[in-house]
Amino acid sequence: MSTDVKGKAGLEDVVATSSSICYLDGDRGVLAYRGYDIHDLARFASFEEVCHLLWHGRLPNRAELGDLQSQLAAGRALPEPIIRLMKMLPPSDGMDALRTLTSALGHYDPDASDNSAPASYRKSVRLTAQLASIVATWGRMHEGGNPIAPDPVMGHAANFLYMLTGERPHPTAVKAMDIALTLHADHELNASTFAARVAAATLTDVHSAVVAGIGTLKGPLHGGANAEVMKMLLEVGLDATPDRIDAFIRGKLARKDKISGFGHRVYRTEDPRATHLRRMSKELGEKAGNTKWFEMSERIEAIVRGEKKLYPNVDFYSASTYYTMGIALDLYTPIFAVSRISGWTAHVLEQYANNRLIRPRADYTGPSYPQTWMPVEQR
Repeated sequence: MSTDVKGKAGLEDVVATSSSICYLDGDRGVLAYRGYDIHDLARFASFEEVCHLLWHGRLPNRAELGDLQSQLAAGRALPEPIIRLMKMLPPSDGMDALRTLTSALGHYDPDASDNSAPASYRKSVRLTAQLASIVATWGRMHEGGNPIAPDPVMGHAANFLYMLTGERPHPTAVKAMDIALTLHADHELNASTFAARVAAATLTDVHSAVVAGIGTLKGPLHGGANAEVMKMLLEVGLDATPDRIDAFIRGKLARKDKISGFGHRVYRTEDPRATHLRRMSKELGEKAGNTKWFEMSERIEAIVRGEKKLYPNVDFYSASTYYTMGIALDLYTPIFAVSRISGWTAHVLEQYANNRLIRPRADYTGPSYPQTWMPVEQR
């Protein structure tokens, strides 16, 4: 694909860099991390194995996996000043808090002044552990609870749910969260990953690059779609009849309202991540004894696919999946970051390893050159 593409709105189809991390084929609906199909990773891998794969380029053996699990466990506890700062922040969007607290973490990192490759990797591991702790603790405090210390025996997904709810999570919920984290871990040069790489290309530190990613994910055109999906489902109502669901969605289509959770910039077929989230939504609903949210989502999908030829993306079924797990809507996008930190840091480390300052050009469309200068009295 030519890199000499002018005037492409949103840089669509413009190749900005080379990367060995993530492979996408939008026409065939393929997503792969380091060559491993997302379907295999979702079925068989733990999120910790996926992190190792993204950072090191290969799946870990048993000893390497145990070592990474130990590093994540050691990095999971938040510094006490971060907890105090969290309590001082005004009520706000979870992404605002995550942006501020991640930046503050940079002051307390033991490698704060060291930007060498080994130190940057250690920061990446700690940030992956700490972002989960921040989001879980913020969510718990938002509901009036007290912070809970992480359990060193639990894995990453289980710890997140435990620190969020204060209860030992059911294995079904742990598996669902683990799969969700795997599915969201990386997605090539999405807006937040590109922002993190642009920052890293200046040779700023890992924390600053990650904050750039968080700030970009906060934008509603990148993150937040699954929360909007759930708001739509709640607006329709748990007890809505099939006729009401149909009328609601067809009314939105007639008004040309956007229906969140459908369509994707890359995929021309089903988003492969949606395949697993659809199944998880159904399984969690069955376990909870309430499949209504899944059934409503499935009916909406049938209408939109039938009338607009649009497929659900990663956000559509993640909405009912998280809601059935009892997760508050304002945590949906921060949970995206809990997963995507693994991909952000993998790309930041890759950028450092073969760096060139990212400095694109603009296709100038302003007044013709040269303009004639006129004194202020003559303007």
